[in-house]
Amino acid sequence: MELLFEYGLFLAKIATFVFAFALVVSIVMAGRQKNNQGNEKGHLEITPLNEQFEHMRESMLLATMDEALQKAEEKKLNKAKKKQAAQARKDEKKASKQGDQGEAVAADKSRVFVLNFDGDVSASAVSHLREEVTAILTQATSNDEVLIKLESSGGMVHSYGLASSQLDRLRKKGIPLTACVDAVAASGGYMMACVADKILAAPFAIVGSIGVVAQMPNFSKVLKKHDVDFEILTAGKYKRTLTMFGENTDEGREKFVAELEDTHELFKSYVSERRPQIDIEKIATGEIWYGSQAKDLSLVDDVQTSDEYLVSRIAEAEVFEVSFVQKKKLHQRLGIAVEESADRLLLKWWARLTQTSNKQF
Repeated sequence: MELLFEYGLFLAKIATFVFAFALVVSIVMAGRQKNNQGNEKGHLEITPLNEQFEHMRESMLLATMDEALQKAEEKKLNKAKKKQAAQARKDEKKASKQGDQGEAVAADKSRVFVLNFDGDVSASAVSHLREEVTAILTQATSNDEVLIKLESSGGMVHSYGLASSQLDRLRKKGIPLTACVDAVAASGGYMMACVADKILAAPFAIVGSIGVVAQMPNFSKVLKKHDVDFEILTAGKYKRTLTMFGENTDEGREKFVAELEDTHELFKSYVSERRPQIDIEKIATGEIWYGSQAKDLSLVDDVQTSDEYLVSRIAEAEVFEVSFVQKKKLHQRLGIAVEESADRLLLKWWARLTQTSNKQF
């Protein structure tokens, strides 16, 4: 066991060295490419999901048939595709002749626009979300729907406030919004989800955590032990209530807690305004619930995965995945690759070192 631990420590050192090397390379590359920043604004990628699903269905159908029947079925499918394409061209030509009336007929066909939001502490994906929402608003009507596949355990208040406001733009325009939670939408993540007209969660998805938390270390005793003075100068009684290096006072702590309570009240008001059916005092305790439990508390509307819901919508409407993409520079791709590799390595060895004594679900 000791040998295994030492080996894991050795691998951790290697990962640290690789990460440090990648960081140096990233800084150098960032300096070289500084003058080119802002030139690549990114672009939208629109993926029709109906076609992907149909291709998958046909592939499974042919693969599970006897060889003798495959050719006949393939001819049948190709014939149906040609007929469908011809009808689509005919409808498009007819719509163009009818002008405004044709556009109205086309608008009657429901569309679903799918967004993906993978949130970190700073909700950095909001920069892409704002572009995607803006693009959708140029085309979507109240007859359409926006589906956001949301994964986030929350983070900074102002960042998730902005992310929620982007989704609110859809709500203000009367465009139906559905939020799907397959793994987690907690704290700031739930703040975003509650904007939706309908929230769907997988049975074991984590939902809730309607609370506010702040934490920081204090090094004042360490500094005092080494005879280091720390001074902080402010104009305004509460410009700094708590500090990492100075001695904190009871008055400063009370003020800081009061500010947390104010933020919590704003959070509660935001959620209860958008989901008036919930008992806000009962669920705004900072606790989390699983999907099936969350439905009983009206935190979500139904228990199902995003895949299940998407398949049902593909059968009824035209579904498009919308994503705003920015080409990552070399130093960004290298940094991400090294970070992911280091994470996998450390998690792998931590699991090996602890699996003998810890139970896992």
